[in-house]
Amino acid sequence: MQLKSSILYVGLIVFVNWGFSVVPLVDIPGGEKWPPMSLIVGFIFVARDFAQREIGHRVIIAMLIAAVLSYVMADPFVALASLVAFLISEFGDWAVYSLTGRPFSQRILISSAVGTPLDSMVFLGIIGHLSAIGVIAMTASKMMGALIVWWLIRRREVEAV
Repeated sequence: MQLKSSILYVGLIVFVNWGFSVVPLVDIPGGEKWPPMSLIVGFIFVARDFAQREIGHRVIIAMLIAAVLSYVMADPFVALASLVAFLISEFGDWAVYSLTGRPFSQRILISSAVGTPLDSMVFLGIIGHLSAIGVIAMTASKMMGALIVWWLIRRREVEAV
């Protein structure tokens, strides 16, 4: 069994949590703070979809492994906030991905559209930076990654027909 996507998924979670610990927040309009590492989080949601194709529902175990590694390698408060946000948002993402019979590209897009705002709200709320502007900025930046991968996969699906 190949585990490339699952290893990438775990690695991205740990990298982002470490990045949230060391990369400072930047000011955005409205006097709010925004974490630039959130640009990469959109790819994590897509990596989860690929990992689930690889290892099925055991993807939840991969997420928990990433949480433990993040707790050791990143700021424990950030790792805990990330774990709670990922648990909530990833289960929403997982449910949409698992329960819809849509083509892979559509499941990527729809599940990311459900998971990314949940992740943004929960994470920003836990770290004390919850605001509408912050949630919108984080969600938009995360969806950029999902849209890029959706477009690439969708092109491949159309070409295969």
